[in-house]
Amino acid sequence: MTEGSHGVETLRGKTTLREILEVATGFEAAARDFYQDLTPKVSKRIRYLVEDLAVEEQSHYDLFHALAQRDDLAEQVKIEIERTASDSKFSDCLHLPNLGENPDDQAVLQYAMGREHAAMSHYGELAETTPPGPIRELFQYLASEETKHKLELEKLYYETVHRGGGV
Repeated sequence: MTEGSHGVETLRGKTTLREILEVATGFEAAARDFYQDLTPKVSKRIRYLVEDLAVEEQSHYDLFHALAQRDDLAEQVKIEIERTASDSKFSDCLHLPNLGENPDDQAVLQYAMGREHAAMSHYGELAETTPPGPIRELFQYLASEETKHKLELEKLYYETVHRGGGV
């Protein structure tokens, strides 16, 4: 590898906090829209959960949007950091599945658990690699939130699938 090509590889491995915030905002908006569209299609047993997920995704979107508007963070969002190992898995979640007009509870819960896991991992890695400050604190908060959501979904999944629908 030549010195010049190594420099290109190094640039590909970096991203700015602004780019991360843009992708995360898109991730949260896509999730919100997906869950809102899914709400009338799911069974009444899990409808409350899908509604709650849409509200949570909207609150995360609002956090990112508000952060991106803050003048006091203008310099911090220009900082370049290494792309995380979870970056591509997180980006893959922007592609939403078509669960049909009558999705079963198990499919909805499996998708939601996978999405929460990707977000939890991604935000956790970002919290570790982002310089100290409000953006790192946001990623720490979101990693914690996504972890809670994933645990709630796993509990509901177990009750629904393994106990035959105790929701």
